[in-house]
Amino acid sequence: MSMTPAELAQYLSALITQSLPLSTMIWGPPGVGKSSVVAQVAQQHGLDFVDVRLSQLAPTDLRGLPVAQANENGVGGVSRWYPPEFLPTSGRGVLFLDEVNMAPPTMQGMAQQLILDRKVGSYELPDGWFVWAAGNRKEDRASVFDMPAPLANRFLHLTVRPDFEAFRSYALARGLHEHVLAFLTFRPEQLHRLDTAQPAWPSPRAWEMAARLHRAGLDVAPAIGEGAGSEFAAFVRLYEQLPDLEMVLRGDSVSLRLPAEPSVRYAAVVGLAARAQNAQEGFHAFSWLAEQASPEWLQLYVATLVSKFQAVGQLGELVGLMEREPKLAELIQGAVDLAEG
Repeated sequence: MSMTPAELAQYLSALITQSLPLSTMIWGPPGVGKSSVVAQVAQQHGLDFVDVRLSQLAPTDLRGLPVAQANENGVGGVSRWYPPEFLPTSGRGVLFLDEVNMAPPTMQGMAQQLILDRKVGSYELPDGWFVWAAGNRKEDRASVFDMPAPLANRFLHLTVRPDFEAFRSYALARGLHEHVLAFLTFRPEQLHRLDTAQPAWPSPRAWEMAARLHRAGLDVAPAIGEGAGSEFAAFVRLYEQLPDLEMVLRGDSVSLRLPAEPSVRYAAVVGLAARAQNAQEGFHAFSWLAEQASPEWLQLYVATLVSKFQAVGQLGELVGLMEREPKLAELIQGAVDLAEG
């Protein structure tokens, strides 16, 4: 079953709310955000979260170490396996087994006991814990092993794919640099471009690193690769052609004009939505764009504005705007329905 990161989050949330502790395998290309989605879902439901990277463990790291136990006469008896401290012993949460199919077969076999029987060695997973796992697909040319059929058959299988709308909401909520958001709105195909011949290539995870580098004034190519890095650098230089967006947001934009170059328009429209701090600023920007831009640019602006206000929990502020301008009300409602659908 293929889904976007947002759809994956909804599905996992439903497993929690319906109390369905079914072992779930999440497939997807590297950097698409599988582990981030799982961590966010656990946090939203107030659950503990334990992230175990199986590819980095040896079988004894999961099963534990054998320790000799004395019998009732005080002499050596049987050995007992002492489980590792990272496995949960109480509470409620998600035990996330990441990089499952990058682990060697012996490690996968050890994980199979935990997944099928909810115990390994002398350890038993407490009630109230969900066991979810993730792995990369063979077509992504990751260093993976075949998953044993008995193990695969005991999972629900979900496949997550890159999705710009989901990344836009995430980026706005996290306050990623507006240059990154504007560039990917202009060039969404650069969100995820796997290149196994290069060590750095664009992915949602890589773009988040790139945003931090860019905010610090550093070159982003080490995170996203030379090709995407060069395109991004050229796009950033276009910001010198932007009108004063702060004047637009204040409503003092009578003399300003929206540039005709499409790439600069993307930068202006997304920049206005990203910078709007309240509904009044959002309305000023809409009014300015409505006088100078065609409907598709207004739709892009409102969709980004709704994603931003929804991400920061201020969607209710837009209700007042809907009463002031019928066209804006129509666009806002359409963007909300699309986001919720």
